Amino acid sequence: MHYIWKEWKENIRGKGLWLALSIIALISISILVRSASLSFEKGFYILLINLFDTIIYFIPILCLFIGAFSVFQEKEQKTLIMLLTKRDSYPSFLMRKSTGLYAVVLVPLAAWFFLYLLMLKFQFALDFKGYLIFAVSILVMAVIFLQMGAAVGSFSRSRMQIIGYTIFVWFYFFFLHDFILLSFLPDVTYENVKFFSLVYFLNPLQAVRMFLETGMGVYSFGHMSRMLQAFMWTKPAFFMLGNGVFWLAVSFGAAVLFNRKEGYE
Repeated sequence: MHYIWKEWKENIRGKGLWLALSIIALISISILVRSASLSFEKGFYILLINLFDTIIYFIPILCLFIGAFSVFQEKEQKTLIMLLTKRDSYPSFLMRKSTGLYAVVLVPLAAWFFLYLLMLKFQFALDFKGYLIFAVSILVMAVIFLQMGAAVGSFSRSRMQIIGYTIFVWFYFFFLHDFILLSFLPDVTYENVKFFSLVYFLNPLQAVRMFLETGMGVYSFGHMSRMLQAFMWTKPAFFMLGNGVFWLAVSFGAAVLFNRKEGYE
């Protein structure tokens, strides 16, 4: 609880969290205004898909910056060295710090999307299950990139390094990952398509998107080819869960292994 309260106080005084929430709120409201002409029955699903396709560009990089600068600030202010000298090991510190970050970011996000649901009630026929799937998708994506951001903050020694690493991580998952897989696409066969599927769904953006779009009925896998059946060898929810566990473990391990206790600038 001490770390959660500390994160709350630091982020309330800072501008990063409020800027991130303001961007998400403005995007959400603008999508709602633009969707005013959609039908009462079907507009709800179209709005959520459009909102997800827009907000997915912002939440990863915002969470990366929030996580990275939150950890780096501990090094800048010398509080990290004090904590490690007194009682904490770095894994213990990082675990508590991550819990504080989740609370600070996820609670306002969840509160905003609950308020947003109340706005949608006046314009569309609601599907609470579909909206829950949408909200879970956003929150899972935020958790993954917050932990990646904490790792970036752990092994960065300057703010410029944080900016460089963050932009690279964002660029990799948005462009490079899929671009690299496209070059191997001609070599995919029925025998190796499961391995290709695993690599494809290592991208959290693709795993979350598949979970959302199948959960909301945008895609149906009722009449799949044998190749596609082999590609989708488990449920999208398991792909997303596995992706989350994998990246949380990798990010945490990298942060502990490569952490630098001091920063400058």
